[in-house]
Amino acid sequence: MLLDAKNCYHALRTHDPRFDGRFFVGVASTRIYCRPVCTAKTPQEKNCRFFPSAAAAESAGFRPCLRCRPELAPGNASIDASARLAQAAAGMIEDGILNESRVDSLAARLGVSDRHLRRVFQAEFGVSPVAFAQTQRLLLAKRLLTDTALPVTQVAMASGFGSLRRFNALLRARYRLSPSDLRRRASAGTRLSDVLTFQLAYRPPLEWEALLSFLDRRAISGVEHIEDGSYLRTVCVQQAGNVHMGWIMVRPLRRKPALELRISASLAGVVPAVLARVKRVFDLSCNPGDIVLALGALAADRPGLRLPGAFDGFELAVRAVLGQQITVKAARTLAGRFAATFGKPIPTPIPSLSQTFPSVEKVAALSPSSLGEIGVIAARARAIVSLARAVSVDGLVLDPGADVGATLERLRALPGVGEWTAQYIGMRALSWPDAFPHTDYGVLKAMREKDARKALARAAAWQPWRAYAVMHLWRSLETENP
Repeated sequence: MLLDAKNCYHALRTHDPRFDGRFFVGVASTRIYCRPVCTAKTPQEKNCRFFPSAAAAESAGFRPCLRCRPELAPGNASIDASARLAQAAAGMIEDGILNESRVDSLAARLGVSDRHLRRVFQAEFGVSPVAFAQTQRLLLAKRLLTDTALPVTQVAMASGFGSLRRFNALLRARYRLSPSDLRRRASAGTRLSDVLTFQLAYRPPLEWEALLSFLDRRAISGVEHIEDGSYLRTVCVQQAGNVHMGWIMVRPLRRKPALELRISASLAGVVPAVLARVKRVFDLSCNPGDIVLALGALAADRPGLRLPGAFDGFELAVRAVLGQQITVKAARTLAGRFAATFGKPIPTPIPSLSQTFPSVEKVAALSPSSLGEIGVIAARARAIVSLARAVSVDGLVLDPGADVGATLERLRALPGVGEWTAQYIGMRALSWPDAFPHTDYGVLKAMREKDARKALARAAAWQPWRAYAVMHLWRSLETENP
């Protein structure tokens, strides 16, 4: 986003929520930076400096506002090639990838040179990837200190700091506060319990019921569950050679555009990864105004419809293969049977959550015949095992950080993975906003087309948001046939 000082100041004066997360304002008189929706008294224009990211503001010497809490600002989605690369890198940094590896390893995973990634990242966010990562660690630590009662040592480790001394020194240098200072500002009565609670902001509108309905129809029994307007699921995250298992619950807040996320304390060590994945599942980086502008009449009456992402790309890909040429209901039954047979049992306080989805390593070691025993036809069984081996052995990446074109090409080369499956994985696992499964029966029916090639040609008018167009097309069928 190009920052024009006059437009930014106007947005700041009006507290326009459409600009939340798109820029931050540093106030020279206080050396504090805020979100444009901050409820504090609007500073004088002469004292304001505007930044494209929280990291850029902190690099310029500003501290985060304790009232509007910049760490709660929604993300900023983009489909521009360079911006998408920078956004993908930022997402992986938020996942904690630089806690374990260097920038050159991140660049290699994204398929670009170290130099190119640094240049693109600097242009998009105004800081280097390392500086961005440091800000993310500090903002997460601030959130954990403010919103939870985790011990300070555990906060430091969960935030990606290898040393408590280094954590304390950086917190004092950057924020002029100690961990105990932030703890005193936390809500009275906060106690360490078996759950951690966070708020994840988004840009309104968001059609929560439609999003929940989509996920409910595809929920994997024992792994996911929808109850009383909330989404619940089991979680298994592998990081630094350790396996972290637990559960999460997500529900909307009534009085603000944010979701409440509850995480079992057993996942405290992988909080950054869990936060990033939940943001993807519920498409919290979406800017609805941009999409409605591109889709026109198709999206005009449902501007808050989102593109549901995947908590785990491999899980989503298996679910896509299982769903080939059968109904959504039948695919859900088969996916539940798959998870119950090959997944790992997990104790939770929620009766409907009983196991995690099978790991990619577990599935890669299976024989196709073992899948046949639970009702998976031979062609799909071979496809699932081949997919698992491509991920676990050959390095196929199924998350938003992957190169979309190369990943779709590799998927199509796998046995049993056609264009529909590849595009569906692109939509949800890669969070690619321009994916378009033009051979999908529902898409063709909603477009009133029989020729998939003609549907693809007509969909060019919706670029670069064709995946969102798919969601609106599918939703239109539900409206016609409730």
